[in-house]
Amino acid sequence: MKDLEAFLRENKPQVKEDPTFLLETQHRMEQVEGIKAEVDRQHRRGRVALVLALVVGLAIGVLATALAFLYPVDVESVGEGLWQSIRLFLQNYRQYLLLPVALLAILLGVVLSRKPVLQ
Repeated sequence: MKDLEAFLRENKPQVKEDPTFLLETQHRMEQVEGIKAEVDRQHRRGRVALVLALVVGLAIGVLATALAFLYPVDVESVGEGLWQSIRLFLQNYRQYLLLPVALLAILLGVVLSRKPVLQ
């Protein structure tokens, strides 16, 4: 690295006085800034879509749970079959349902607390 710096100090490149060079460089810098702004906008848009999907999913889950508690289904009147198998599954594995719910809550907290990468 020091050899390169010494070489550049000893052999300074000659730059022609060209007014179009500055204009072209400014134009390219404006294009780069435009691309950066578009990338930032896409990151914000993706983050908003993700948070919106999580919030809508939670709201639908809360509404479904509220409806299930407000209008309970009598299993015997509906009959055996699918409802019975679902009830038995939930009764046997309800302690394991806490883990996915907790993981989703933690994921929501992490996503909401993160700052955008490019700012």
